[in-house]
Amino acid sequence: MTDTTASLLRRIKSGSDLQSVVRAMKAIAASRITQYEVAVRALEDYARTVDLGLGLCLRENPPQAPVATATRHADAAVIGAVIFGSDQGLVGQFNQVLADHALETLAALPGKAEVWAVGERVRVLLADADVTLMPPLAVPSSVNAIAPLVGQIELESQTRQVDRDDAPFYIFHNRPASHTSYEPFAQRLLPLDAQWHARHAAIGWPNGNLPEVMGGGSTTLRALIGEYLFISLFRACAESLASENASRLAAMQRADKNIEELLESDRATFHRLRQDGIDEELFDVVAGYEALGKP
Repeated sequence: MTDTTASLLRRIKSGSDLQSVVRAMKAIAASRITQYEVAVRALEDYARTVDLGLGLCLRENPPQAPVATATRHADAAVIGAVIFGSDQGLVGQFNQVLADHALETLAALPGKAEVWAVGERVRVLLADADVTLMPPLAVPSSVNAIAPLVGQIELESQTRQVDRDDAPFYIFHNRPASHTSYEPFAQRLLPLDAQWHARHAAIGWPNGNLPEVMGGGSTTLRALIGEYLFISLFRACAESLASENASRLAAMQRADKNIEELLESDRATFHRLRQDGIDEELFDVVAGYEALGKP
């Protein structure tokens, strides 16, 4: 089909409108990346404080409980897992890469996996896998919505695993590798085994003061472990959201570049057609003048 100046003008207008939308989405994604990265950085100081408290409690009162040993987790019949994906599209291979990584990791573990999928897009990719999908969870729309989601995950996972103290529990999410890239990451959150115990017990106090655990050591330890689990889930969710927006930013940058190239091509074609039309009209005028001037 031959392009006309009218059709090219319509296409250029539509392309310009689409480019405006894409650039707005780029700006939103970039601002959200910063928002979630700031949330992760702000969490580090609190996480450091919790780690110091855990180290003190574990040194003073080496626990038998609630810290579980991992001697029997290899024989666990059920494996719990949370996979942080996305609800929205335009994120490239964000969900596919994460789902492949999670399924590959879970397949190598003994036992049946029970999966909480955060995000409808990643849940769809897990639908045909050999895992038990728990009720869906929505992706938070802001930093303030992360804490309620984490509380919901903790409540549902504890309800399912009330009699499975030694059952492993994993977190899967994408985490930022740069401002516009990410990588899949897996973390075994439970059980809190001897290695976890030794690593935290080795954390020294940052100054020469003698710290003291207030209240019952077991009660304080349980509270700190609860905060440790909360921090781990909160960080995973925030990093996933930062990675999602990084993926969307990269996709929008590619779309912006492709639209600009198409617009440049259409503009060049439009100017060429318009110039050809002007030339034809001039030729007609000259030909008519010459015809009228003949005897």
